[in-house]
Amino acid sequence: MSALCPPPGDLVYFPSPSASPPVLSVSPGRWLLVLVSFAAATGVALWVISSHWPEGGAPLGLPWWGHLLALGAVTFELSLRSAKIALSARACGIPLRFGTAARATLAGDFATSITPARAGAEPARFLVLSEAGVPAARALLVLFLEIFIELLSLVLIAGALLLALPATGALKGVVAMVGGYATVVLGLGVLAWFLSRRRAAGPPPRWALSVGFKPWLWRRLQIGLRHVRDGVDAVRHARIPIMVASLACSVAHISGRLMILPIIIVAVGAQADITSLVLWPLVLLYGGALIPAPAGGGAMEFGFSAIMDDVLPPRLLAASMIWWRFYSYYVYVLLGAFAAGRTVMRALARNGKRAA
Repeated sequence: MSALCPPPGDLVYFPSPSASPPVLSVSPGRWLLVLVSFAAATGVALWVISSHWPEGGAPLGLPWWGHLLALGAVTFELSLRSAKIALSARACGIPLRFGTAARATLAGDFATSITPARAGAEPARFLVLSEAGVPAARALLVLFLEIFIELLSLVLIAGALLLALPATGALKGVVAMVGGYATVVLGLGVLAWFLSRRRAAGPPPRWALSVGFKPWLWRRLQIGLRHVRDGVDAVRHARIPIMVASLACSVAHISGRLMILPIIIVAVGAQADITSLVLWPLVLLYGGALIPAPAGGGAMEFGFSAIMDDVLPPRLLAASMIWWRFYSYYVYVLLGAFAAGRTVMRALARNGKRAA
């Protein structure tokens, strides 16, 4: 989840159960960063296209059935991702409608695109859940479960691939990415759970004051620790069959997103190693979460070009990159802007009026 106290001007939420509805704000400087990052991504994409443009031109379009299949994969992925959130909530006794889960999912996708390092995803989802009437403590539990199940899904997928496929550079990249992600998330989670059993209440200790923790910051940290503790306790008492169904939806939605590039390659009439078409996008999509710039700042386009240059025919690299990036990222931003952007922008406008 996002930091409890991000820098001023970032997308912010207040996770206390007694707090007022979350307030989000994006400063003009942040909007400028978003525009510069998207411009950089466009510039890198144009550079990739021009550098791989063969004599006689290159095909940049897809047949209608290729677009239809790609949109089907997007719909499949979004539906199962929303079902995952709704089912995990119900497994812990939190009634959550599928429509609310879908709006929260899309709100996170939209906020991801306009905040550095995707820091706005969880606050935006928290906002949608709160405005739908989900109490703050339960909304945070839903977000905790979503991250936990996503991690389990990645570990299961990486393990299955490791057993089923021969060792290649792409597979090693997947295992390294998932292993690093799991180590960081689980390590922080175990540390937070341990601290929640000891430091979830009371004034800040002397060592915390000596390293710069103010009482209000320590209070925020304690609130976060209590939510971690409640989340772990809720998982321990969750209804196992529903939680397993949520995990199955999570594995399926990741698999659906990984099918986008193979669909595009088939649609453009190319032949390539299917394992590379599945494994490298997995590394790019989840490794790209570490890129601090909104929209990746062109790093995703450059990474795709560098990796796929040895996998795809040069004349088809530009079309593959354009449509893979569109159907794996930009279509989610557009859908999020239409379906959930009004909720996020309404919060921005409300915060602007308060500031005035």
